[in-house]
Amino acid sequence: MPRYLTMIRIDEQNAPAEGPSPELMERMGALIEEATKSGVMLETAGLTPTSAGTRVTWSGGKITCTDGPFTESKEVIGGYAILQAKDKAEAVEWTKRFLRTHEEYWTISIEVREIEEG
Repeated sequence: MPRYLTMIRIDEQNAPAEGPSPELMERMGALIEEATKSGVMLETAGLTPTSAGTRVTWSGGKITCTDGPFTESKEVIGGYAILQAKDKAEAVEWTKRFLRTHEEYWTISIEVREIEEG
């Protein structure tokens, strides 16, 4: 069965300062538990803010390292999940369900891409 990487993109400057509500965390936890028990969810995690990250770039035959925050980035990857689904449509449906756990004031987009195997 194909695997899919979902990259959860958020606007770091406009995300709620207090983070996710307890109710959101409860709804998200229930969905993740359901997806895990069904065999769809293989792995998921949130990421630390860009202020804690380092961007490593290869350009012109040289490597440069830049510590965050990355002010030129409006949307950043705030988390990811690896899903195993029968097809892309099923992966997208699970992704829609994840988005619906959020309150209306969140602005999130998720990119769903199949992982190329060997």
